Amino acid sequence: MIKLRKSQERGHANHGWLDSYHSFSFAEYFDAAHMQYSALRVINEDVVAGGKGFGMHPHRDMEIVTYILSGSLRHQDSMGNGSIIGVGDVQRMTAGTGVRHSEFNASQDVPVHLLQIWITPSENNLTPSYEEKHFSRQEKENKWRLIASRNGHDGSITIHQDVNLYATILTPQKQEKMQIAPNRCAYVQVVSGEILLEDKQLIAGDAAKISEEQLINILALQESELLWFDLPIQSMQ
Repeated sequence: MIKLRKSQERGHANHGWLDSYHSFSFAEYFDAAHMQYSALRVINEDVVAGGKGFGMHPHRDMEIVTYILSGSLRHQDSMGNGSIIGVGDVQRMTAGTGVRHSEFNASQDVPVHLLQIWITPSENNLTPSYEEKHFSRQEKENKWRLIASRNGHDGSITIHQDVNLYATILTPQKQEKMQIAPNRCAYVQVVSGEILLEDKQLIAGDAAKISEEQLINILALQESELLWFDLPIQSMQ
């Protein structure tokens, strides 16, 4: 079963300095049909204006993953971490028992475009922690690159949940397949480009919830970047 989540159907908030699309209910956007999918709680696509950002604010009991599409983002947190992440970097923050952090566009004049992803952890009250890694285009081009997983295997960042997150950049007319194991489901986010997912056409910002399938075929109609979430079957919407 494949259920599409079209880009224009997402929640939208434009604050001037922040233009944000919400795949799942978030802040003032509420949709009972889109609360979360398995352990995947939030995918926000944000464009932050130069010099702007989110001041220090708290989180707890959430795995927060940041994936940069363009530009660069400056991160600081109450654990003492401070860094600038750019295209190819993946950042994970385990909020656990509680952490505060800020995120600002590292440029004064070039917008930063990013996905912020929240995954519910397998247990609450974890010790807060931070991790970031770079994954080159070469690692992702025309193949699936594991970028986050429960045990941090194959050089991926660690997520405290039974989730495997893959990324790929497909060149035009390239075909890829992905298998779905028993008792698993998947969520595909089109970061850029245009694809055929089986017989369904998806463009940048579109996504698909996939369940009760064993093998999925993907054809890139133009150069396309994708994220694939391999998820446990939980309460899903």
